[in-house]
Amino acid sequence: MSTQIKKYRKKHEQPMFAWFPDFDMEGVSVSDPDKENGSPKAGDMIAVNPNNPDHQWLVAEKFFKDNYEEVKP
Repeated sequence: MSTQIKKYRKKHEQPMFAWFPDFDMEGVSVSDPDKENGSPKAGDMIAVNPNNPDHQWLVAEKFFKDNYEEVKP
């Protein structure tokens, strides 16, 4: 790992929805490590860029659970 790595915290909320089996993954970015681990699969989330709803990417279940919590109204 690079010694230049710094930690950053998000400034904004991240819109997401749960992946479901019939969801069309066309255009959704999925990393090679996530594909190798069987994603997309139940528990994964699809993140949506609030400034460009066409830009979507998969967030694996473990990363989601470790790093996100729902924003309550």
